[in-house]
Amino acid sequence: MPVQPHQACRPPKTKDTPERAQPTTSTDRRTSRGLLRPDEIGTRNDSTIADILMNTMELKVEEGGLRIDRYLSVKLPQFSRAHIQKLIEDGRVKVQGNDVRASFKPRAGDVVAISLPPPVPTYLQPLLLSLDIVYEDDDLLVINKPAGLTVHPGPGHAADTLVNAVLYHCPNLPGIKGAVRPGVVHRLDKDTSGLIIFARNDRALAHLQQQFKSRKVKKEYLALVRGALSPPRGTIQGPIGRDPVHRQRMAVVAGGREASTAYEAVRYLDNYTLALVRPETGRTHQIRVHLATAGHPVAGDAVYGGASPLVPRLFLHAAAVRFRLPSTGEIREFRAELPADLKAVLDRLSPPTRSQQG
Repeated sequence: MPVQPHQACRPPKTKDTPERAQPTTSTDRRTSRGLLRPDEIGTRNDSTIADILMNTMELKVEEGGLRIDRYLSVKLPQFSRAHIQKLIEDGRVKVQGNDVRASFKPRAGDVVAISLPPPVPTYLQPLLLSLDIVYEDDDLLVINKPAGLTVHPGPGHAADTLVNAVLYHCPNLPGIKGAVRPGVVHRLDKDTSGLIIFARNDRALAHLQQQFKSRKVKKEYLALVRGALSPPRGTIQGPIGRDPVHRQRMAVVAGGREASTAYEAVRYLDNYTLALVRPETGRTHQIRVHLATAGHPVAGDAVYGGASPLVPRLFLHAAAVRFRLPSTGEIREFRAELPADLKAVLDRLSPPTRSQQG
């Protein structure tokens, strides 16, 4: 059954929901090459940009010598350098048709193509969705997120995310952390289930973010990995950054951000190992990348080599989180049981035979 809203956070009435603002800028269209001119970027609202020429533009480098991120920040002052670097990391900037790093220096005559991602609406629509709230007070929510639910809006998920559901439960969140990620303290991948924390006010958000930054928040995940983990207990270390070949993936790369993942084998089952994983840092896809790099990809992870007919989805569950409550300073630990679909996977597996154990 849907969780009842907190008394201080009543759901908004439908008739009171503000309508999305309509574009007020000119909508003249340029269709001559399907490309957007640099001077058009930032002068129109997002919905207009989405309609004009497929969000793609090209620049011809007149004089070389500058890093590509610096060159684009000069040519496109409407965008911050950090935003441009994110576009480069995501493979949305190509020079002569090739992916590049932010430090790459194009030469005179090179053609730079930039593809902007689809716009995300700035008004977030509350969504009536049952929430499994493990803990709630005036500062925060601890929610047991189901697999398949995206945490916050982005391309392809504008109104069907956990953020939209939390906004229905607590409509006063939009003032926190901007319009797209209100209250979001940390994230879980779409296909990862388990515990996630939402802040309900700016003070709590800052307090929780500082705990994550200083690595005082302790998290535990349950993961089923391919193969027999050996040694049964250890720590995987390796800097994580964008995969230089497959730009939508992460990898252990030179120059990446420091990352460390501790693990402990809980049970050996057929050709798999159920492991307790404790990330000591919080990089994108960290657990999945580190375990795959060690030769033991997470079962059900088609992106990093763990696809399996026995596992219908990513077998990764955020089972426990421990942190200090902003209101009282008390250290609390919260746990979430393994979901039924993952329990069913374990039931289908059996301990390895002596021959499999070697």
